[in-house]
Amino acid sequence: MAARPGRLPARRGAAEARFLLLLWFAGGATVEGAASREAPLKCDELRLGQYICDDPKIDNSTQEPMNCTNHTAYVQCLPAPNITCKDHLGIEKVFTGNEVGFYKPIACRNVNGYSYKVAVALSLFLGWLGADRFYLGYPALDLSGSASAVICLWTFLLIRFAKVLHCRILWNW
Repeated sequence: MAARPGRLPARRGAAEARFLLLLWFAGGATVEGAASREAPLKCDELRLGQYICDDPKIDNSTQEPMNCTNHTAYVQCLPAPNITCKDHLGIEKVFTGNEVGFYKPIACRNVNGYSYKVAVALSLFLGWLGADRFYLGYPALDLSGSASAVICLWTFLLIRFAKVLHCRILWNW
């Protein structure tokens, strides 16, 4: 019996189908076995929806999260009930939804209690003297800014008076 072009003989196609079916079952068993033997994730690597985080506590005077250091504040996160993960000590634990699993870092601005409006006003009107930097607590930068301003002012005055003196000498005013 001759095979038609584009079709395999019946026996050969059946053998390939059985082989592919065998590979499919073997591959599925391996993937399922590997997934069941996997170590649980660290709690801070959980996916969105597997945990809930508290809202950060906001300071009324600065309108930034409390305990902001190095542009980072931390909030408590609770893994969902029946989630298994490793806590910060590396201990595998099944959570009930009421225990803190990890602390999530959130971005914040370091605010030291100075008024933003005053700093901007000083910068606009007296920035050339360095008053804004002095107000914000950077006296070294203030001194360098003030020194630059004094040098520029002194140079301007010297040039101006040199022109005036030169005119008076030439024209005998």
